Parts: sequence; C-alpha cells; structure tokens
Amino acid sequence: MRIQSGGITFLLSAVIPSLTAALSFDCAHLNVDKYKYDLSPLGGVHELYHVNETESAVTNTTYVLNICKNLGSKAADRGDDGKCGQTKRICGFVNRHPTDGNGSKRFGFPIVGLDHMGHGSMEPELTRLAAIDPDTQGVRVRLAGGEFRGDEDEGKKKETAAVIDFVCDPNRSGLEGLVTKEDSADADVDEKNRRREENGDQTNQDRSLQFKSFGLNDDDSYVLKLDWRTRYACDSYQRGKMNSSSSWGFFTWMIIILFLCIAAYLILGSWLNYNRFGARGWDLLPHGDTLRDIPYIFQDWSRRVINSLQGSGSRGGYSAV
Repeated sequence: MRIQSGGITFLLSAVIPSLTAALSFDCAHLNVDKYKYDLSPLGGVHELYHVNETESAVTNTTYVLNICKNLGSKAADRGDDGKCGQTKRICGFVNRHPTDGNGSKRFGFPIVGLDHMGHGSMEPELTRLAAIDPDTQGVRVRLAGGEFRGDEDEGKKKETAAVIDFVCDPNRSGLEGLVTKEDSADADVDEKNRRREENGDQTNQDRSLQFKSFGLNDDDSYVLKLDWRTRYACDSYQRGKMNSSSSWGFFTWMIIILFLCIAAYLILGSWLNYNRFGARGWDLLPHGDTLRDIPYIFQDWSRRVINSLQGSGSRGGYSAV
C-alpha cells in the first residue's frame, strides 16, 4: 500500500505540534539546581481578575491560565470578548470602558504559548527563589510566547511573557480561592467571583494565586507577574517524596544484586564441577553437601535454641556456693 505525501504531511503536522508542546514545558518535572518540583496538581484552567481605574477609563482584565496544558478553544476563544489562540497557556481578556462612555473595547491577547500551528517554544526559564532571597523557598518560572499592543505603542505589537513565583506555603494546596473551568461553567458562579474581585472582597490572604503587575519591562516586552503560594513549591515536600522513592529503589536494587550474585555463584560453581570432576545432580552445586545438610543444620540449631530458652527458665541444676 502506498501512502500519499499529503497524508504524511497531515500526520506530521498533527503529531509534531503535540511533541513540541510536551517538550517545551512540563509542569510535572521541573529540575532546578538538583531540586525537583511537581506542579501538576495546580493544572487546570484558572481565572484571575484585575481592575485598573484611571481618569480616562476603567479596565477590567481577565487572565486565564493553565500552566500544564494548552487552554484549548473553549477557554481561549470567547466570542465577542476576544480570541487568544487555543495553543496558548496564558491569555488576557480586556474589557475597557472610557469614563466618557465612548469607545469601549473588548479584546483578547496571548501572553504565554506556542504559535497558532503549535510550533515554537515558550522559552522556559527556571530559578530557585532561594537564589534570589535565601529566606524564601520555591521556584520562579518565566514563560513567553505571546504579544500585546499597548496604548502607548501606536499600534506596534511587542512580545509578552509571564513570571510566576511559586512560593512555598506548607498550609496551602495552591487552589484556594481559584475558579476552575468546571466551576466557571455556571455563569452565576463566574459572575459572583467577578463581582467579588471588583469589589475587593476576595483578599490576597484568601487566594493562593495573586496578581502582582502587568506592564512594560526593561527589555521592551510586556510581563505578567504572579505569586502562587503552594506546598508543592516547598523543598522539604519535594525532598520527602524523593527520599521515599529513593529508599524504595535502594532496597529493590539491593535484592536484585543479591539475587544476581547468588545465581552467578551457583552457575559458575556448577560449570566448574561439571568440567573438572564430571559431577552430576546435586554434586554439580558448589558445596552440595552443605546445601543438602541445611535442613538438618537448621533443625539442630532450632532444637538448641529451644533447649536454651527452656533451660534458662528452670530453677533446677547446680548453683555457685
């Protein structure tokens, strides 16, 4: 059967983007300075709201993110509220209302992700927070791959990125105060959280994921900065998982090595007995006489132990004068 080149091209275009996305950033396997972090429990589509009021306009921005997978069409494309691209992991949706009531705008823009075909890289950069502040545990993750047109840029798009500080907090899972995709399916729940955020009722202490800033950085790119407090960023939490797995691995390897040594001893000894002495049957085994006597040796040893225990409990016999 001959496969047409068009079919091969289609298959490659479907498979390669998935492989590229998997290799660009894996939230379950972060290796930083010999420390390993697993942030996969924080996966899923989450939303974060921020309101910025100025003299000219009120801007309500909804940040939608999934650090482990692409957002997909449902979370990234919101119809009249704007489109971002389903290969993105972090998007912003802006709802801007001028104070004079004229020229309201709604649009979406990508912050982190791959291009529209799934190619490229999010350029992940990982840094332990202890390298920045010795008193802070956690990991800083910088991801790129988006673009944004600021008001002051006269229509010129600039690159965007996100810097998320995953800060160690042993008492938090990291999901406190967050709205997942399943929860936000109910419009009433989504609207309640939006109003709570706009009214300032949901304080930073109630929510593990916190908005810090979004603006133009020194490298002429727009950067979204977030703080995410979670136990999964603690060195001790990760070390405990690693130690338990490494200890189990040590005993497993010890048993395997012991088994291989015994097998090698029996095989080599049997081969030598066969070639040197022409041994057969039990005589093939090295120290065959000893092996045959093991049941009797164990029986005698058990009898001695029992007699010793019984003898130590009796009050008969001679005593020193």
